[in-house]
Amino acid sequence: MTQIPFNRPHLTGGELSNVQEAVESLHLGGDGPFTDRCDRWLENRTGSAQALLTNSCTAALEMGVSLSGIQAGDEVIMPSFTFPSTAAAVVRAGGTPVFVDIREDTLNLDEGLVEKALTDKTKALMPVHYAGVACEMDELMRIASNYGLSVIEDAAQGIEASYRHRHLGSIGQVGCLSFHETKNVTCGEGGALLINDPELIETAEVLRDKGTNRAQFLRGEIDHYTWVEVGSSYLASEISAACLWAQLEQAEAITRRRIEVWNAYHEQLAEIEAAGLARRPMVPDECRHNGHIYYLVMPDREKRDQLISRLAESEIGATFHYSPLHLSTAGQRYGRPDGELQVTETVSARLVRLPLWTDMTESDVGRVVDAISRSASPILTA
Repeated sequence: MTQIPFNRPHLTGGELSNVQEAVESLHLGGDGPFTDRCDRWLENRTGSAQALLTNSCTAALEMGVSLSGIQAGDEVIMPSFTFPSTAAAVVRAGGTPVFVDIREDTLNLDEGLVEKALTDKTKALMPVHYAGVACEMDELMRIASNYGLSVIEDAAQGIEASYRHRHLGSIGQVGCLSFHETKNVTCGEGGALLINDPELIETAEVLRDKGTNRAQFLRGEIDHYTWVEVGSSYLASEISAACLWAQLEQAEAITRRRIEVWNAYHEQLAEIEAAGLARRPMVPDECRHNGHIYYLVMPDREKRDQLISRLAESEIGATFHYSPLHLSTAGQRYGRPDGELQVTETVSARLVRLPLWTDMTESDVGRVVDAISRSASPILTA
């Protein structure tokens, strides 16, 4: 039986020729021609004032936190249901992650709980757009404006997704994208910082390039460059950018195909949900998702684990997702929860992600759905 893996990176066919071109040009470090193409594409596509390619989304998050002025003693509100990089970026700056519960429907930060979590130490909000489905950004931006807070969008999963026709990552002061192997558009490892406040551009360039004003020097604005700020080496290599450019050129087609796979799951699993065997994802009308993740929420952890095991027996890769950060060793040491976070704890224990990748066929989807249908009833009646 042929295996259906949980993830399989999509190749457009242009990656190797682009990488060869980059290698032959002998410009292998950051900020070469391919980097420029990627940056300009992201700016034109999202409407951000500037896009800066980075070596990871983690790097972009760290830059976003620095640009927001987070210092020792400051607090940043975020969901606990996220990857550790979201919280670690704050901790590295000396700040404290404050974990707030998520919504039952979208699994995003519950905007209705944010104001209650604010203190005089709160400096920023870090919404995470789970599965490429937008948080309720209008309300979060209203809160941020009323209390003078920065908004750092963790849009790691959000390329080509939008909220009320605005691309994810382009709404807060800064946004952070991921091009990791598991993402819709990939260069293996990589990310981007979207800068939506033009006043942050010059500082962002310095932070990304080891704390130097090298970008100004390369543009001919100064006659030499020097160390002006504490930064780090956040640039992506030109080889990564060359690979990414082949993907960005086909980003629309990639997204369209992933949404087709997502829709096929959603339609074929409707009976499973109607029978009360599992809950399907929910996408609000104001959101355009990108088909990044398709998941089911099972009735309890035992049934979730059993489903994953039975799918594995059928050579189908399925997996759970985030363990709540507020329950982790580091989360308890460096952060704190606001409230009990009951939705976070119950959903994280029941969620199973199904295989979803660009080159999945209708037959692949049908096989996964058949395996779920065969497994779900015995699981729930055991």
